[in-house]
Amino acid sequence: MSSRLIHLIITSAIALAALVHTSCASPASAAKGGVKPYPLDVCIVSDNELGSMGDERRIVHEGQEIKFCCEPCVAKFLKNPAKFLAKIQPAK
Repeated sequence: MSSRLIHLIITSAIALAALVHTSCASPASAAKGGVKPYPLDVCIVSDNELGSMGDERRIVHEGQEIKFCCEPCVAKFLKNPAKFLAKIQPAK
C-alpha cells in the first residue's frame, strides 16, 4: 500500500470516529444536557468562518461542544485537542 493510501485510511478512520460523537443539538438543548455550548463563530482549528467549507461539523469533546469548518479540521483537532481547546478556555 502506498503511504498516501494509508494516510487516507487513517484520516478517514479518525473522521468516522468523530462522526460517531457528533452532536447536532442546538446550543439551548446542549446546555440542558450538560454540554457546554461552543462560544466561537469560527472553526476552532483554522479560524475559518463556520460553514465556509460546506456544512459545519460538530462534536462533543469531554462535555464541550466543538464546531469545525470541515472534516479535516475534526481530524486535526482529535490529534491534539488540548492545543485547540486553549482557544475557548479562560486563562488561569
